[in-house]
Parts: sequence; structure tokens; C-alpha cells
Amino acid sequence: MKYQYYNPRKAALDAARELLTGAAQAAVAAGTLPEAPLPDFIVEIPADVKNGDIASNLAMAGARTFHKAPRQIAQAIVDQLSLEGSLFSRAEIAGPGFINLFLGDGWFTGVLQAACSDPEYGRTLVGAGKRYNVEFVSANPTGPMHMGNARGGALGDCLAACLDWAGYDVTREFYINDAGNQIQKFGKSLAIRYLQLYKGEEACPLPEECYQGADIVERAKEFAAVHGDSYVDRDFEELKQALIDDALPKNIAGLQRDLSKYRITYDVWFHESDLHKSGAVQQIVQLLMDKGACYKAEDGAIMYRSAQYAAKYGVANKKKNDDGTEEEAKDEVLVRANGIPTYFAADIAYHYNKLKIRGFDRAIDIWGADHHGHVARMKGAMDAVGLDGSQLDVVLMQMVNLMRDGKPVRMSKRTGKAITLTDLLDEVPIDSARFFFNQRESSSTLDFDLDLAVRNDSENPVYYVQYAHARICSVLKKLESEGIAFAGADAVNAALLTDPSEQALLRLLSAFPAEIAAAAEKYDPARITRFVIDLATAFHRFYNACRILDAEPDVQQGRIALCLAVRGVIRNVLTMFKITVPESM
Repeated sequence: MKYQYYNPRKAALDAARELLTGAAQAAVAAGTLPEAPLPDFIVEIPADVKNGDIASNLAMAGARTFHKAPRQIAQAIVDQLSLEGSLFSRAEIAGPGFINLFLGDGWFTGVLQAACSDPEYGRTLVGAGKRYNVEFVSANPTGPMHMGNARGGALGDCLAACLDWAGYDVTREFYINDAGNQIQKFGKSLAIRYLQLYKGEEACPLPEECYQGADIVERAKEFAAVHGDSYVDRDFEELKQALIDDALPKNIAGLQRDLSKYRITYDVWFHESDLHKSGAVQQIVQLLMDKGACYKAEDGAIMYRSAQYAAKYGVANKKKNDDGTEEEAKDEVLVRANGIPTYFAADIAYHYNKLKIRGFDRAIDIWGADHHGHVARMKGAMDAVGLDGSQLDVVLMQMVNLMRDGKPVRMSKRTGKAITLTDLLDEVPIDSARFFFNQRESSSTLDFDLDLAVRNDSENPVYYVQYAHARICSVLKKLESEGIAFAGADAVNAALLTDPSEQALLRLLSAFPAEIAAAAEKYDPARITRFVIDLATAFHRFYNACRILDAEPDVQQGRIALCLAVRGVIRNVLTMFKITVPESM
């Protein structure tokens, strides 16, 4: 396909750099600039394109090299610019010596042809097939998922989609924490709730450190319904393990079911327990010992020199705790004196598995902001095991505030407990949930307006975008009923689209592949949500300003192409983010 993987903005920037480089070299050859190596220079799209579509500081950057005033250098370069047959129509010198290039009609026509003819317009090969692992949600399988998991699910899934569209080979992964202290606590909580069914709560009080949720009681009752009181007099450890073996698979299946309802499908469900069973945790501890990153303490525990390796990533003599307090950074326990590895040891083994064993070029983790203190430790640990800590990127995600009537909502009306992911999806359309959770960058606290999320009008941003798509479908059906057909992308001439609303749409369409590439690079899928809202707004403005049905035939064809292009881009964004794409509303 002619325009497959086409990125108009990158094409313009690359062409501008090539033209300016050639013109500067020609100026040197002509003697209007002295013989000197070409300096590093910037070619960019300015915020305000009234003074030019592409701006370059080549003349200012070359002042020291060429020993001339920047405007003299700029003039020498512009005099040698050959724009015939290029993407540009003219060049100007501005201010202290900026060289501004203006894009020609051919470039705008190319944008329109690409956007209306390529069904996957927006895809690029920026990622060059590099293998990226995106791990997100990874909720403990000991209870229901909360609002942080809801935001993390949308963020991780949509980031993975952006990476895929930018040309990366992406694996979506869920890490199941089915080993360690929290599973032992889970088993203890279940066992005591089971015993309470037969002995009463006074005889078997539930300690405060145990899980207190109603889901634990429900799982204990399910176990009792099958086994009756046959485990009441068994050894407590045996009872605990039997309950874990019964309840844990059910909870994991529940996580998979709820995330599937949320339209999230993982490529890999990775069990922490497999790391322990395979000996990978013990092997990573031995590797760290061999490299001198660990040592044995007097009590037999194995200690890791955490501060030494984390310092490179911003943690030196002090360690910031999850509650925001600081303390002196200390060596950390990897294996307790009783021989049981800590969670941190398993975490190191898990990330080693991603980067070394499975060979991902990069591992991206989506974590809650309360885990910020763990980032430098984890990256430093990758260095300690002989890998490169910069291959691990952590996206920290701020909390969610659920709002109703302008006030925070913390409890479910149905259960009286904290609102879970399933509570939210019972109340709010999945389209709204996925769209709303991606409206702000992960580093910002998100206020989720429950009232707005259920509205079926233009105030609801996802409805507003979907309506733009449906409106375009309606326009195209109307044209078809009038016997007006699209003659094809090759016949389109963007030079005929002179209305400001048409120009605005063309510029937005040109930005789409670059926006996806930037969202992938910056790990910020919210860029695409904001972009598609802007595109819908620009389309509604165009629809109100420009007639299509009774326009001149050539202009009409251009406007039909605009409709097809905008419809295609909106469809691609909504499909990427697994949001419904309605053709009528």
C-alpha cells in the first residue's frame, strides 16, 4: 500500500533536515559560507505555524562555526534551497535567523490521501519490532480489585495498544503473587473463618492482621459446603493449605473473568510460585552472592547491598518509604534467617526472567504511586545481577477519586464496602470507564465523575467522540442515497480545501501517527484520548462551516475524503482502546 506506515510530520521534518543540510553544503561549495563542519541543529514544528510549518535554528547554531551573523548564514542557506518537487512551497528568514519552511499543497494532499485510504493510518514502524513487556494490574489474588487496579488496567492496556501501533512487539502480562506472606495470610484468614462456622467467632477470633473482607467468609463457606466439618480437627497448617488450594484458583479465575469483562486480555499470566518451584529465586540469590552484591549476616540471613546499587537511580544515603518518610538506606534481607526468601528476592528473579531469560528489550511496569520507593531498588537490582537497570521502566500511577454530585464516593451502596472494579463496571458503561481512566497522564490524580460517565450527551467526552463517528456515517449514507460516490483517494486535491475548519482538520490528521509514536515513547496513552477529543471537536466545527451535499464536485470530493479520514482515525483510536465504535446514535 502506497501510504502504509506513513507519518506525515516525520516525513516533513526529515525532508526539511535533508533540504537544509544540502543547502548549507551547497553554500559552502559556492563560497558564500566558509569551509567548516555542519553544526548540530534543530528542525521542529513550531507551536504557532502562522510563521511557517517547520522551523530550524541552523543559522544560529552555525554562528560560531561559520564566524558570521546568523541572518547572513540563513540568507546564504536559503539562497541555495531548491524547493521544486519537494514537500515545501517557500522558505523565509525570521527574527534573529530562524529559517521557516512552508508546506506545499502536495504534502496536505498526501496527508488526506493517506488518512482516507489506509485503514490502519496511524501505524508506524518507530518501534522497529523491539520486544516490550508491559506488566499491569497484577492485583494480589487474595481479594477483589480496587479503583487503582481499574485505572492501571485501562492505562496498561491502552499503553500496550499505543506501543503496538508504534511498531513494537508487545506482550501484555499479569504477575500472579501466589506465593509468600500474603498467601500465608490468605490461608490463615480462610482457615479461621472456616473454623468460626463450626466453633463460633468467640472461640476463633480473627486477628487484625488477617484479611477482613466478606469474600474470605464466602470462600470459607464454599469450602465447608463441599467438605463439611471434616477439616475442623485437622492440623491447622493442613487446613490452611487445603483452603488455599481451593480458594486461590477461584480467585485467579475471578480476576481473569473481571478483567475480561473490562476488555483486557493478557498474553501471559505469570505465577510467582513457578519462580520458587523452578529454583529461579535461589539461583538469583546465588548469582548476587557470586557478584558480591550480597553477604551472609551473623544470624544466617542473606543481605543485599541495596543502597550501593540504587544510588545510580537517585537513592543514595536515604531511602524514601512508601508513606513519604525518609530513613537511612540500609542493606536489605533477601533470604531470612529461616531460609525463606523475601518478596524482594522473588521480584528480582521475576524481572531477571523478563529481561534475561525471555529476552525482552524493555520491561514496563505499571505501579501505584505508593510504590515509588521501590523503583530505584528494582532498577539497581537489575544492575546488580549484571543487566542494565535502564531496561526496566516503571510508570507510577496516582490515585483515583470517585465523584458523585461533586463529592467523593468511597463506599459501595450495595455492600457498604470500598468500591471495587466490578462495582464500577456494574454502574458505569465500560466505554466510559476505559476512556475516562485515560483522560489524564498517570502522574496526575484522577477525579472520575460517575454522573458524567453515564450521560448520553456531548458533555460526556466518550459519547462526544462516538457521536462524531456516527454523524460521519450518517453524512456518508445521506450522500450515498443521493447517488454521490467517492471517486477515490488518488483524485483528491487538498489545495481546494481552503476553509480554516478544513485546514485545521488536515493538520490534526497529519499529527495522528506522530501522536501515537509520542504516546508510546512517553508512556502516555492519554495523549491519544485528548487528540481524538480535539479531532471530534474540529470535525463538528467543519460540519457546521462547510456544505458537502451541494458543494462543487471537486471540493465535494475533498470534503468526502475528509469525512472518511476523520471517521477512520476515530475508529482506529476507539478500536485501539477497545471502545465501541457506533455507526448510529
